Amino acid sequence: MIAILEPFSDQGHVNMFKSMLAMDNAISNVNGKIWLFWINDITCKVLEADEQQITCEINHTEAPETYIKTFVYAKCKDYLRRPLWDRLLHLADTRDATPWCTVGDFNVITDTDEKLGGIPYNMRKSIEFIGIIEACGLMDVGFNGPKFTWSNQRGINFRIWKRLDRAMVNDRWLQIMPHTNITHLPSVGSDHCPLLMEMTVRPENHTKYFRFLNCWADQPAFIETVTNCWSRPIEGHPMWTFHQKMKRLASTLSAWSKMQFGDIYAKVRDYEERVRLAEEELIHNNTEEQRTKLHGLNAEYIKFMKLEDSILKQKTQLQWFKEGDGNSKYFHALIRGRRRRLFIHKILKDNEE
Repeated sequence: MIAILEPFSDQGHVNMFKSMLAMDNAISNVNGKIWLFWINDITCKVLEADEQQITCEINHTEAPETYIKTFVYAKCKDYLRRPLWDRLLHLADTRDATPWCTVGDFNVITDTDEKLGGIPYNMRKSIEFIGIIEACGLMDVGFNGPKFTWSNQRGINFRIWKRLDRAMVNDRWLQIMPHTNITHLPSVGSDHCPLLMEMTVRPENHTKYFRFLNCWADQPAFIETVTNCWSRPIEGHPMWTFHQKMKRLASTLSAWSKMQFGDIYAKVRDYEERVRLAEEELIHNNTEEQRTKLHGLNAEYIKFMKLEDSILKQKTQLQWFKEGDGNSKYFHALIRGRRRRLFIHKILKDNEE
C-alpha cells in the first residue's frame, strides 16, 4: 500500500499514477492532498475522509484481523489542525478494541530534539499535539535512518530540519504486530523523507521462557514447594546436577503456580464480574447472607488484584509504581513498548551499511 501526501498534481491524474505504480486501486481525499494506492491482496474500505486525513478499514491476506489506518496530512497552522485532532480523539474513543495506526505528516514536533537549525523551538507549540497523543493512547513507533524527515532546502546558514512525519499505534496494534518498523528513506525530489513501514505479525508459536514471579515468595506454600523439589536427589557431576535441579524447579514452580493461581488476569476479570453481580444482588436482597457473600468475593478480588499489580510492576520494572496505582491496560502497553524497543530491527556494520 502506498500513500502520497501533497502530490502537486491534479486530482484527476490519480488513476494515471495508479498504473505507473502497478497498483490495482486508488482513492483521493476531498482536496486531493492525500492519495492512496493498493493491490488486490488488500481490502480497503474508507471509513471517513476530510481535508487532513483518510481513515480506512483494512484487511490483508496475511493479517490476523482487520485493522485501521489513518493517513494524515496536517495543516501548518495550529488552529487549523484542531479538526484533525478531534477526528483522532473520536477514532480513539470508538475504535479502542481495533488495531489502529495513524501515519503521515503531522506538521508539528514533540520534542526540541526533533528540530535542528533556525531559532530555538518553543515547546508551547507542541503541547496540544502531545496531549492528543496521550489522550488517544498512541505510542510513537520510532524509526531507523535519518533523524529528520523534512528540510526547508535553504542554504547552509538558513537550513532547518524537523521530524514532522511519524507513525503512531495503539495498544491493540502492538499486541498483534509488535515488530512494526519505520525507516526514513532518502529525500529525493522532495523536502520530505518517504516513510517505509514494515509490519510483522506476532508468530503463533514462540518460545516461552521461565520467569520467576516475586509474588510467589509471599505464598505460605512456596518455601515447602521449593524445599521438597530441591531435596530430591539427582546423581551426576555437581554442575550437571545443579543445572538439572534448576530445570526441575522451574517446571515445578510453573505447575505449582498454575494450580495455585491459574490465569491471574482472567481471575481478576472473573472476580470483578462476580463482585459486580453480588453488589447488584445485595441491593435487591439486603440480607446478612448476601453481605457475607459479597465480603468473601471482595477479599478474593483484592487478593488477585494485588497479585496482578505485583506481576505488572515486575514486568515493567517501574520503580515509581505506588500502592493503588494499578492500571493494567496502561502497564500492558508499557510492557509491549519495552519489548518493541528491545527488538533488533537492523544491524549497522563497520562500513555503515
